[in-house]
Amino acid sequence: MIDFRYHLVSLIAVFLAVALGIVIGTTQLNGPILADLENQVTDLEQDKRSLEDQTQTLQARLNTSDAFEEAVAPTLVAGSLTQRSVVIIVAGDDVATDTVEEISTLVGAAGGTVTGTVALQPEYSDPATAASLQSYVTGSGLPPGLTLPETDDTGQLVGALLAQVLMRPTGISVPAPDTAGLSSVLAGLSALEVLTVESASVTPADYAVLLTAGAFTDEAEERTDTLVDLTVALDAAGSGAVVAGDDAAAAEAGLIGVIRADPETSAAVSTVDNVGSSSGRISTVLALGRESEGTSGKYGTGEDTQPVPPVPAATP
Repeated sequence: MIDFRYHLVSLIAVFLAVALGIVIGTTQLNGPILADLENQVTDLEQDKRSLEDQTQTLQARLNTSDAFEEAVAPTLVAGSLTQRSVVIIVAGDDVATDTVEEISTLVGAAGGTVTGTVALQPEYSDPATAASLQSYVTGSGLPPGLTLPETDDTGQLVGALLAQVLMRPTGISVPAPDTAGLSSVLAGLSALEVLTVESASVTPADYAVLLTAGAFTDEAEERTDTLVDLTVALDAAGSGAVVAGDDAAAAEAGLIGVIRADPETSAAVSTVDNVGSSSGRISTVLALGRESEGTSGKYGTGEDTQPVPPVPAATP
């Protein structure tokens, strides 16, 4: 009869044999495996250096292209806004100050005038401030002569109010907004901390440029709809409106993305999704000129967009 010690010795022998086989097998394979891994690392390092070189080359080309676009921008937009005025509305803390300044400079190069800059604060589109805003808009403290839509929608009410005081109507029989009324409305909304005046003064304008960046993350749909209401009202009250922003703003949840997704709104309001580049700023100014002709478009680098609007023919 085989006793327990025999079984124990047999099991130990089996495990030793397996362990010895693994050691011998690994020793034999170590050389080829290590060599293969070293070759892979070398290939990856070469690929990395090649990609870095390509990136530097592409960046140099991009810089050259931007420099060229910036140099020719005044010539391309010249005359497109002759004797026209533009008010700039900044919607979002992520809009660069340089962008506002460069748009203003380009409007001047196009023969136009910037009548002022207004910055919307996050409270403007915050549902939590809707009650106080509606109370102000429907109260007795507004300047006379304003006609607001019959609705309980705060976004539409405030948008209509701002549009009526900021924009110059296109009809010659319609009087221009009263400057005192505009100052009163801006002061009232400033007191509610929903906007700030960023320029020395603001006067009514023919066109509006609304600058945006990124997209809302909290209560996104309600906030974005409020800005859409303002955009539509500005466009209807004056000669046209252009919404310009970045690629994030052109995404599904961004202001530009929401406007482009609505056929009716996108047919009325021009959008630009690359305002951070020279070509995007050129498109913004040229799009204003196209608005005066009743033509709206989608410009930039996004899907179904044109790179830039048509450049107006030079006057002989």
